[in-house]
Amino acid sequence: MQACRAQGEAWHSLVAERCPYLFAGVPVFISPAQLRKMYEVVAAVERVVGLEGWLPPGDGKQPKAGGVFFGYDFHLNAQGVHLIEINSNAGGAFFNEFLAGSQRDAEMPGKTVAIENLESAFIAMFRNEWRVERGSAPFRSIAIVDENPEQQYLYPEFLLAKRMLERDGLTVYIVDPVALKLHEDGLYFGKEKIDMVYNRLTDFSLQQHPLLDRAYRSGRVVLTPHPHAYAKYADKRNLARLTEEQGLRALGAAEADIATLQAGVPHTFVVSADMEDTLWTDRKGLFFKPHTGYGSKGTYRGANLTKRVYGEIVQGDYVAQKLTPPGERAVCLDGADPVSLKYDVRCYVYAGKIQLVVARLYQGQTTNLRTLGGGFALVRVVE
Repeated sequence: MQACRAQGEAWHSLVAERCPYLFAGVPVFISPAQLRKMYEVVAAVERVVGLEGWLPPGDGKQPKAGGVFFGYDFHLNAQGVHLIEINSNAGGAFFNEFLAGSQRDAEMPGKTVAIENLESAFIAMFRNEWRVERGSAPFRSIAIVDENPEQQYLYPEFLLAKRMLERDGLTVYIVDPVALKLHEDGLYFGKEKIDMVYNRLTDFSLQQHPLLDRAYRSGRVVLTPHPHAYAKYADKRNLARLTEEQGLRALGAAEADIATLQAGVPHTFVVSADMEDTLWTDRKGLFFKPHTGYGSKGTYRGANLTKRVYGEIVQGDYVAQKLTPPGERAVCLDGADPVSLKYDVRCYVYAGKIQLVVARLYQGQTTNLRTLGGGFALVRVVE
């Protein structure tokens, strides 16, 4: 029924036109033990980042709002369950809410991993972000903000989010940040005052968007997710801290959490120029990521590096992570012989609670949502 209602809607037509490989045609199956391990790792991370002293000095504003749609991304393989990164503004949640709803009654093995009534949960999440910042003040409007939003690959998701939030009575705009104006009494889009910004920018610290940064830091708009959330969770250097046993112990982390993180997060360390010779020797077992990267941009598998690119990495702001191969899923395409697609598993998390677990099927070095037969897939738990 939900799929039928989507026919003819603007977001649905744009998916077919712009990103035809957004949804995979098959689910990904995982075991109860794998799901349990992901829950344990997420819980351990949440406890550790809540410790006093976790944030580096000078983080600045620390809002009460936690930030919507954290994405904990895992590789599942024969060696275990591995958290490869955390995102503070993970895309795709609205698409996957729709996907889960459209297949809720499908006859297939296992159970989809999602809390009950995801739409209500997502709306409650935004309303809670407002409540913790503004109390009982009226919440009327929200702007979904990204650069050139109509040109973004996932623009159809903005339309889907707009539709969902409007059903709850909010006025919703999809806005380029250059169209916003800051006045003494708040942030405006034209003559309309914006209560909340749903931030989809990849400028996580807002250095390139000083007006929005001032609005956020002066309290003239509720911003979610925000730079504090990024610093606390998603800066890739945090992965190194999560795997540094003595550092965790010095922070006061529980021994059980340290053990969980040692087993569940691939060893990660900050790259420095004095490592150049030894890292080149060990590069085939490593994956390199920029501190502030996103969407797999600037990431490199060590085995594929040229000397030139390697030289740039050791002089730049990178972490190196022990290579943990993704899982694989056989997929039949148009009646041909099965092909093997890689997959990762994403847990959408809010306030420490997993809301939804999905997978992304792909070919190539990293996830891309541009693979025939690939895209977002439901995760189902089977014995």
